Amino acid sequence: MYSDIKYLEAVALLKQMIETPSFSKEEAKTGNLIENWLQGFGVKTNRLKNNIWAKNYHFDVNKPTILLNSHHDTVKPNKAYTRNPFESKIENGKLFGLGSNDAGGCVVSLLTLFVHFYKKENLNYNLIIAITAEEEISGDDGIKSLLPLLPEIDFAIVGEPTQMHLAIAEKGLLVLDAKMDGIPGHAAHENTENPIYKSLEDILWFQNYEFLKVSKTLGKVKMNVTQIQAGNQHNMVPAICEFVVDVRVNDCYTNEEVFKIIDENTKSEITARSFKLNSSSISENHPIVRAGIEIGRETYGSPTISDQTFLKCPSLKLGPGNSTRSHSADEFIYVKEIEEGIDIYIELLSKILI
Repeated sequence: MYSDIKYLEAVALLKQMIETPSFSKEEAKTGNLIENWLQGFGVKTNRLKNNIWAKNYHFDVNKPTILLNSHHDTVKPNKAYTRNPFESKIENGKLFGLGSNDAGGCVVSLLTLFVHFYKKENLNYNLIIAITAEEEISGDDGIKSLLPLLPEIDFAIVGEPTQMHLAIAEKGLLVLDAKMDGIPGHAAHENTENPIYKSLEDILWFQNYEFLKVSKTLGKVKMNVTQIQAGNQHNMVPAICEFVVDVRVNDCYTNEEVFKIIDENTKSEITARSFKLNSSSISENHPIVRAGIEIGRETYGSPTISDQTFLKCPSLKLGPGNSTRSHSADEFIYVKEIEEGIDIYIELLSKILI
């Protein structure tokens, strides 16, 4: 067990973060909280816009480096909230508030981990902590902007709610805009070029097509049509039908390969919003994964996207909380999850650092 006072300090910081709105691109104030918290432990901090980062005290350029990363931005609260999303209240062991689970619990647990090892001498690895912005929108001023300033990273632990199990792979994301052209006309007349009907063939293809390669950890590539828009009058056949497709890509394909297959099999005009959000993974034989298995943690593949997608090094997603609570109404994290998260982080890193 770690010092009880450290648990309390971690939870106190998380409560302050919850009470400080930090929507993507508006994280300056929570950045201040994090920076001040680290400085209170004697940590020399660095800042790039709303990204806060620091190196361990005895950083040695001749040693490999581990990146500890999570994000302090949040989505906006959804309309189903019954509580004040910015009120940090503990009830029955649950700490409620926007960003408590995604990813505030991970942030304060990783910060506590970093402070624990900050002045330790003769570590096998260097440590860099980076609490970054704009993760929820995969923004340009988040971790992507910070990486060029950091030393070479050998592997990373990305703090996202995984119930402290080891997400050794995560799916990539393709968002596709599809457009089907037709011929507009009065609904009372014959029209064989109704773009809504023409779109149905492609929509059914997205529903039924199965990619051949199935990942051991991430399973199948999954596609879902999530939006559709056509017409604005009941008595007029529209000129176009537009729809959006969410594609979750496993580690057997690149985003470009999946797009090529889709483009070859559909008749709509398909445009990818970005190809940058590829899948990521780490070998089950990597020392950090082996260490996690040794202390009883399970491995799995994560269906959700994170800042891992921007990292060029092996990376592991690991953190307290439960992914199913992320972006939900009345979001919460158990205080016990934060305490256990700190303990497991320290036990895990001790196996490879010392």
